[in-house]
Amino acid sequence: MRHRLIVPTAAAASLLLVIPASAAEPGPGAPGIGDSYYPTYGNGGYDVSHYNLRLKYQPKTDRLEGTATILASATQDLTRFNLDFALDVSSVLVGGKKADFKATGSHELEITPAAQLDKGKPFTVVVRYSGTPSAVQVDGFTAWLRTPDGGVAAGEPESAAWWFPSNDHPLDKATYDVSVLVPEGTQAISNGTLQSTSPQAGGWTRYNWRAAKPQATYLATLAVGKFDITTDTTANGLPVINAYSKDLGENAGAARASVERTGEIADWLSEVFGPYPFTALGGYVPNVPTGFALETQTRVFYSPKGFSNGANASLVVHELAHQWYGDSVSVKDWRDIWVNEGFARYAQWLWSEKEGEGTAQELADFAYAKYGADDPFWKVKPGDPGPDNQFHIAVYDRGAIALQALRNEIGDKAFFPLLKEWPTANRYGNASVQDFVTFAEKATGKELSALFDTWLFTPSKPAAPTARKAAIGAKSKPAAPKSWQKIQATNTVHDHEDEHGH
Repeated sequence: MRHRLIVPTAAAASLLLVIPASAAEPGPGAPGIGDSYYPTYGNGGYDVSHYNLRLKYQPKTDRLEGTATILASATQDLTRFNLDFALDVSSVLVGGKKADFKATGSHELEITPAAQLDKGKPFTVVVRYSGTPSAVQVDGFTAWLRTPDGGVAAGEPESAAWWFPSNDHPLDKATYDVSVLVPEGTQAISNGTLQSTSPQAGGWTRYNWRAAKPQATYLATLAVGKFDITTDTTANGLPVINAYSKDLGENAGAARASVERTGEIADWLSEVFGPYPFTALGGYVPNVPTGFALETQTRVFYSPKGFSNGANASLVVHELAHQWYGDSVSVKDWRDIWVNEGFARYAQWLWSEKEGEGTAQELADFAYAKYGADDPFWKVKPGDPGPDNQFHIAVYDRGAIALQALRNEIGDKAFFPLLKEWPTANRYGNASVQDFVTFAEKATGKELSALFDTWLFTPSKPAAPTARKAAIGAKSKPAAPKSWQKIQATNTVHDHEDEHGH
């Protein structure tokens, strides 16, 4: 995962203010969807239902050619709209007619259709484009990862702009068909199920992937290279596809020993969080120098470095937990990151409990004791950490302490059903931290806002009497649970400092 802070220009900020999504007069869609951390992300005026991507990629040159067919509906009378995109565009059709277009800002494709798009009406956009993704930078970095035998698109909160035009924010989910033409002997990996593979003229092969459930743009992934691919099914009958670069070196064994447990871990998580929300699952480990992992929907991205200290099933638990908390139920706004990361970390604590390596209570007690009152850890508010601290360790560890405090307050008989009811009630949708607080209060009949204020929104360490009231930190110097180091080893794959210096 990775992030960066985008400060809106005065012009962009004013546009966000003066062009509401439901503007009475026909007008342009807003250049941002209105996110509090990333005001230029996403766009207003329309909603995408499906992306059909037909791509050709040459690994030797990192050359990508594409045609994106986007199915959308206007949410206002629309004279102009934006897509988020960073490659070179050769033509745009809207409703089969040529549309004017130009690149604006750092990653905006501004499109003016031949005629106004009426509110509530569906429309189709066809964008033809090409470029060298690794050579393209947006605000100083690229989310396209070059490998010795190809390239990978993976990044949070954005990566789509390097390989397809989109409404790049989790609020606008869509289904996907991704068809990729690559040289024979090379594979193309993407989300969902592999519909077909077919040889083509001139020594090329086409891979057709389908993501049939709603998916946020940052969770779409593409990897082209030479992989060893394993296939299996879970105990519940879901197809599992895992892929490993053939040049992972000494990390190869540990990577496989971890990722090959995907089916087993997903079946266990289904017992904790309810039925798995998608039609396929798996992971891939390309030969990249990065250190992060990312919960790309149904096909998790792992860096080889994640396994440099040996196999780590806890890392797989974390990323698969996101399939429920983060992928199926996604953030409304990037400040709501706790509804992703707090729960994925707590899933690791529950795995530790299951494996007999330390209970969630012991992990919460140790985490509370580990960070002193003067530690900057406690200054970060997991419920609204700010864009610079969006992936701070406090969002994970303090975020998980908050869930243990909730468990202690409402009891296991209410807590564990809540972990299933939330992703069921919000499946394929978006939700905020406050939505979860309201949901938990309604489900339990308890007033819980004070508890969440203490653990998620107070920029200081909760004092010992307050913590004890939540049954946290009863021991002043608890021993480290056996799983602590293993869980902490997964922190580095959520450390963004090695990605872009943030």
